[in-house]
Parts: sequence; structure tokens; C-alpha cells
Amino acid sequence: MSQILTIADLKDLARRRVPKMFFDYADSGAWTESTYRANEEDFQKIKFRQRVLVDMDNRSLASTMIGEKVSMPVALAPTGMTGMQHADGEMLAAQAAQEFGVPFTLSTMSICSIEDVASATTKPFWFQLYVLRDKDFVFNLIDRAKAAKCSALVLTLDLQILGQRHKDIRNGLSAPPRLTLKNIVDMAIRPRWCAAMAGTKRRTFRNIVGHAKGVGDMASLASWTSEQFDPHLSWNDVAWIKERWGGKLILKGILDKEDALMAVKTGADAIIVSNHGGRQLDGASSSIMALEEIADAVGDTIEVHMDGGIRSGQDVLKALCLGAKGTYIGRPFLYGLGALGKEGVTKALEIIRKEMDITLALCGKRLVTDMGKDQLRR
Repeated sequence: MSQILTIADLKDLARRRVPKMFFDYADSGAWTESTYRANEEDFQKIKFRQRVLVDMDNRSLASTMIGEKVSMPVALAPTGMTGMQHADGEMLAAQAAQEFGVPFTLSTMSICSIEDVASATTKPFWFQLYVLRDKDFVFNLIDRAKAAKCSALVLTLDLQILGQRHKDIRNGLSAPPRLTLKNIVDMAIRPRWCAAMAGTKRRTFRNIVGHAKGVGDMASLASWTSEQFDPHLSWNDVAWIKERWGGKLILKGILDKEDALMAVKTGADAIIVSNHGGRQLDGASSSIMALEEIADAVGDTIEVHMDGGIRSGQDVLKALCLGAKGTYIGRPFLYGLGALGKEGVTKALEIIRKEMDITLALCGKRLVTDMGKDQLRR
């Protein structure tokens, strides 16, 4: 195996080791995938100002996100079906994040349950919530996250209906995969993945099966899920969710300054500028291009985070310069997980940390919290 120096190296290895339907699930967007591509490409349009002869000793990437100390302002984003990239994927990623000193966010649509991740970690993690039609199930999810001592609830706002992702449809995506000849052959040529999956009982959506009414097997899960995304979700729902939760609340999926100003009125602790990784509205703005206007609009009234397209430590710094207090990586840690399991998640974080540190120094700064618009070539 060649040296792994970049997130792209982890991606290449994950592509070889993860069955096609699950790699494609992580590495795809809606429709033409133009927004998915723009999320990455638009970072390249932003340039740093290089500074010289500045004392760059004693640098620090330490910061805070919603008041929590972090070794660098990067959290692992909520990603569905993480446990199909590698067996027990959510548990392994949460452990890697905890050891690295950054937040891990568990998705509602995870393979490992809230309780599974809590049993595998010793520090609080964050939980991402989808509001579904079955409100008793939603109430129970919130209560389970509280019982697991999750320290923040991340409420996703941009999935009232599911964006059309062509690769998932063509691949017949399901968890666990259906045992068709095509899928059997695809898995058989990836023996490492198969061996790891054979050693776990976690192969379906364990936050749902056994918790939602009438969902006890794959057949009932499929029909339940297809009916559950709630098109009636509105700003009015944030109030009862906030009250039921009672802790720190982050609103994910803001892409317009008017929505950002509405989010401020809810009393949430932070917003995440995000287009769902380009998986919902194809043709929407990239997250990085929406960030500055939103950060300027809300000022210091709410903490601003950013998610989407980050593939390097330099991307993280560019987001911080444009007003983000924290950032999220989804695909980079999934590539690491699919490539090397827990070790790969740590490797992804190490790559980003090293790139951040070197870039910080060459921009003439010692503290990551000092990065601002003056460090960019406009």
C-alpha cells in the first residue's frame, strides 16, 4: 500500500475496499451532482495571503464549538449508514473522534444505535435528529439521546422530502444489501469488508428497528421509512423540540441569510451552513459560497458552523476566515473508515490537522482563532 498523505488517498483506498452501493452512497449527490462538485471546487477559488518573517512558534489549533473545548474546530458530521462503510462504523468513528478531541455526531439513520455508541465511548457525543411523522418515535429518540448524555442535539432542517440520488436508485441501496447475484459478486471481491461485517450483528438501522411501532424487520422498515419524512416540518416545530431536549441545540441545513435570521429567533445555540453535502437541492449554492453572507447577517447573535466540501485542512481554515466558528467533515472520515476502519478515521483527522498547522504558520498566525478575512486574497 502506497503512502497515505491526503484525503484523496483515503478515498481511493475506500473505493477498492467498500462495496459499490455503499461507497456510492457516501460519494454522490442529487441529480447531476453539480452542487456536490461545487462544494469542493469553490474552495479552490479562495486564496490565502502568505506572510513571511513572522514568529510562528507555539502554534495552537485548539478552539471551542458551542462552548466545548476541541483540539481543532472540526467535528465529524452526521452521516447515514456509516456502519456499512465498515462494521460497527459509528462506534469506531466515535472512539477515534473522542481520542482526537473533536466532536462526533451520530445520525438518526445510523447502523449502530445511540446506545451502541454510548457503550463504546466515555465522553458525550452529539446526536442528529430527523423529525419524522411518527412523533412518538421522535419523542423517544430525543429521550434516548438525553439518557445517553449526548451534549448537543443537531436538528436537520433540509430533509422534509428526500432528494433524488440516482446512484442509490440504480444500485438498489439497502442495509443490509439484498442478496442479488450482482451484490454477492461485489461483496465477494472485498473479503476484508465481508469478514468484518460477518463479525457484527449491527447491519441495519438500529435506532429504528425495535423502537418504531410495527418495525421489526427489513420489510417493515423499508415501508415505514418511505412514509416517514415529514413535509409539514416548520419553524414552529423548533420550539417543542428545544423544550423536549432541554440542552444545546444546533440547526443544520441553513443556506440563506433570511433562514439564518429566522434561526436566531429560535434561541438555538448554533447554525450549520450546509446543503446536505449536495444531496438535496441540486443547483443550490455551495456551502462555502453561502457562508460569508450568512455569517455577516447574524454577527455574534448565534454561533455559525459550516459543513460541505471540506477535503483538507486548508478548506477548514478558509471556512474559519469567512466566519465559521467550527466545521464538519463527513466524506473525509467515511473514506478513512472504509479504507482502514478506526485507524483510517484517525488518519483523516491527522491529515487535516497537519495541513491546518502548516498553513496557519505560512499565513503568519500562531492561533487558529486569529484567522479572519484579512488572511484571504480577495
